[in-house]
Amino acid sequence: MPRRVLVVSLLVAGLAACAPRSERSPGVLLIEEKEQTASFIRNFNPLVEVGNVRWPALRSMYEPLFIYNPLHGAYVPWLGTAYEWSADHRRLRIELRRGVRWSDGAPFTAKDVVFTFGLLERFPALDLRGVGELLESVTAIDEDTVDIAFRRVFIPGFHYLAQQPMVPEHIWRDVPDPVSWANPHPVATGPFTEVSSFETQSYQVARNPYYWQLPERPRVEAIRFLAFPGNEQAAFALVSGEVDWAGSFVPAIDRIFAAEDREHHHYWFPPIDGGVLLYANTTRAPYDDVRVRKALSMAIDRELVVEVGMYGYTRPADATGLSEAYRRYKAGASVGGDWIRHDPARASALLDEAGYARGEDGMRHLPDGSPWPVTIEVPSGWSDWVRAAQVITRGLRAAGIDARMKAHDFNAWYEHVQTGEFALAIGWAEPYPTPYGYYRAMMSTATVKPIGTAATENWHRFGSREADGTLRALEQTTDPAEELRLVGELQRLFVERVPAIPLFPGPLWGAYNSTRFRGFPDAHDPYAPLSPNLTPQALLVLTRLVPR
Repeated sequence: MPRRVLVVSLLVAGLAACAPRSERSPGVLLIEEKEQTASFIRNFNPLVEVGNVRWPALRSMYEPLFIYNPLHGAYVPWLGTAYEWSADHRRLRIELRRGVRWSDGAPFTAKDVVFTFGLLERFPALDLRGVGELLESVTAIDEDTVDIAFRRVFIPGFHYLAQQPMVPEHIWRDVPDPVSWANPHPVATGPFTEVSSFETQSYQVARNPYYWQLPERPRVEAIRFLAFPGNEQAAFALVSGEVDWAGSFVPAIDRIFAAEDREHHHYWFPPIDGGVLLYANTTRAPYDDVRVRKALSMAIDRELVVEVGMYGYTRPADATGLSEAYRRYKAGASVGGDWIRHDPARASALLDEAGYARGEDGMRHLPDGSPWPVTIEVPSGWSDWVRAAQVITRGLRAAGIDARMKAHDFNAWYEHVQTGEFALAIGWAEPYPTPYGYYRAMMSTATVKPIGTAATENWHRFGSREADGTLRALEQTTDPAEELRLVGELQRLFVERVPAIPLFPGPLWGAYNSTRFRGFPDAHDPYAPLSPNLTPQALLVLTRLVPR
């Protein structure tokens, strides 16, 4: 038996006794998603960043106006049905879906949209994408029409507005502190809103009795979740037939899952998610030195990272950091980026040049002679990232860098990267419709937050005034040729400055067992991404599934 197959087989067999089990009725869909936790906290606040917030808040309860489908490159009307820009692109008119009700029976109207955006303005901690900085006013023209005025021309602004989850004014206006509110009894417009049971190890959410797509959709009665402390336990629950829909890394999935039941067991991992990167905190020496960041990159064997850590499910990143979702934007070889290749000799030469010489112990020291310990932080339950970090650590040690990996509980890791309390960390980049959002998160000075302040992007705290100017020009153009030129400029800047170190394009993890439910998307029916991890795209799948 090949060693990899043997390891996977032993892993699955060994986890059988510790994987959680679930008793449920036939119409209940059991979902496993990427948050790995030993216990649940009851928090359904859709306006705060991920962490303790439960999966349904953003994927089955609180809905947006439109949903971007990355497979089709188009927006799907949802709570909004149509939109139109003014001639000067300073105003946006949105028509709302008529007849939508909140889960307590109250009508959803334009006033709720105005209230939601007003809430972001009053409580900046809820404004995760900087929407408040874009808007001049949000006005209800009538119950079904909203006018949004921008402070300046900002074409990509539509994405930030379109996918903002809407909350009900009649509930949230009386909440004194919506930032810390756990919202334990949610009132929302989505397909699943009724928390029918909640325990630390499992919980269940039933259908919204007033959902606007009833009676046709959803056909599923309820969705259920089990606490999985790590990828291994989640993988066993999928392999053993416990889970219907999964969104975590599974090693050798074709052998241990799909091959067991070719009729019902399926997976689909298109590499179109946000990239996975090694973030270096650029507010700390020596990571503020581009030579050091390039040297770290050249010490990494990405081929080995992808083979060992990711089981070959993706490919090594190129120097632009762009995934397959942005194929048409890539400037190609013209942007250079030889620091993306594994080259230990050049990595060592750059570190010598920067003043980080090897000591008698063989490890590199800071210019003043003091030790240079390097810690790479990862979430403890993410076995793929843990293995990738181990490969990276060995590469850095070979270059004389005293590197080690440290795995944290997901919430602790996420707090560290958000607040900038780290040196090196593996993390993701959010997916956007165009490279604008990716490069804004990587290089815009507007996204740089002080250390200690939570940042939803730009965890590495890098800002470039030159990038600001190019981003501003990109915000104002509607010319496709000019858009490509400006994106090419951003690629060049990224390759030149190396604000973060790309590792590989993120696969959109998605697997399903169709024994109990049918209608999942896959490569043969790609109506939506299969991954349950995307917000709010999971709504596209939840409303299509049918119990057998």
